[in-house]
Amino acid sequence: MTRNNATLQDYLAVLALARGGSFRAAAEDLGLSPSALSRQIAALEDRLEARLFDRDTRNVSLTRSGEVFARIAERMVHTAQDAQAEFDAHLSARHGHLTIAGLPSVTTALLPRILRSFSAAHPDIDLRIIDALSGSVIEAVETGRADLGFAAGTVSARSRLSFLPLMDDAFVAIGAPDGPLAEDRAYDWAELVRMPFIAMAQGTSVRELLDGACLRLGQPLSPRFEVAHLATAGALVAEGLGVSALPELTLPVLRTDRLIRRPIRDFGAKRRIGLVRRTGRSLTPAAQAFLTHVTRETTG
Repeated sequence: MTRNNATLQDYLAVLALARGGSFRAAAEDLGLSPSALSRQIAALEDRLEARLFDRDTRNVSLTRSGEVFARIAERMVHTAQDAQAEFDAHLSARHGHLTIAGLPSVTTALLPRILRSFSAAHPDIDLRIIDALSGSVIEAVETGRADLGFAAGTVSARSRLSFLPLMDDAFVAIGAPDGPLAEDRAYDWAELVRMPFIAMAQGTSVRELLDGACLRLGQPLSPRFEVAHLATAGALVAEGLGVSALPELTLPVLRTDRLIRRPIRDFGAKRRIGLVRRTGRSLTPAAQAFLTHVTRETTG
C-alpha cells in the first residue's frame, strides 16, 4: 500500500508552502520553480487521497487535513534534522565512547600526556581505560572490549591483530643506591644476570625480552624474585633485595625515589610500544580520531 508514503521532500514542501502562503514564495525558499512545486503538492495529495491546500488566484491556505499533515511534517523534519546532526557528530568524532587497554607502564607514563591533549580537542568523547598485563590487553582488543590497545611488539605476529609501532623503549638497570649498581657506569648484561635479580613474571612483555636477552647470552635467567607487578619489583629493588632490568617507560610506575638507574651496554633489544587493533574491522570515528592523535603526538 502506497497511500501514505510521503517523503522528507514532501514534508519540507508542505511546510514551506504553509509558511510562504504562495507557490512563488515557497518555490524560491525550496529552490524549485512554482510549477514544479505545484506538481509535487498535487502528486502528494493524490497519494494521500486528501486535499492539503485550498487555492485561489493569489494565495494558498491549509485545509483541516493540511493542518494535521503540517503538524506531522514539523515532527518528521525535526526528527530528521536531529538524526542528521547526531550522525554528523558521530562522523566527526565530536562525541562518543572509547575504550583503551594498555600496559601499566604505558597508562602511567605515556597515556596521561596524550589524553590531556586529546581530551582538550575532543571534550565530548568519554574514555574508559583498562590497564592490564600484556595478555589481558590483547584479549581485550581481540574480544572487542577495547577499541585499541597499547602493547609491546612481541604481539605483532598475532593474525587477528595489527600492530602500529609508535616508539622504542630502551632497557636500563635499576638498583638501590648502596647496592650492586652503586658504581656509576654502564653494566654488561652478563654482569647483571649474575647479581640477585628481580624479574617480571612469565607472560609479561618485559619478561619475554629479558629471556630473549639471556638466550642471546647463552645463560638462562634465574631470578631470585619473580613478580607480576612493576610496583612490587620497584619496592623489592628499593629494599636492596636485588637488581632488575626494565624499560624506561616502566620507571614512573615504580613510584620510588630510592632507586638508581644505570645503562646496559649490550642488552641487545628494545621494547617496541605500539597500538594494536583488530584486523578487518573499521574503527569507530572516536577510535580513529584517537589513533590519528596518538600517531601525531608520538611521531611528531
